[in-house]
Amino acid sequence: MAGEGRDVYFEFTVIGTVVRVTAIDSATGTEVVVMGPASASQADLQQLALAKLKARLARELPLSPKTR
Repeated sequence: MAGEGRDVYFEFTVIGTVVRVTAIDSATGTEVVVMGPASASQADLQQLALAKLKARLARELPLSPKTR
């Protein structure tokens, strides 16, 4: 995730008419999965998976002392 010193890995798996996208945060190993139509653009599916990963990390990681 740009600017945060971490990378996100994406895996795209086509399953019939659906694409399964897995996003993995390199720093924590947190993984989320989204599914969408195979007709959707890869960029749109990647953006969706990244948004879900960011939401998951915000929910699960404790607040830093600066944000309390």
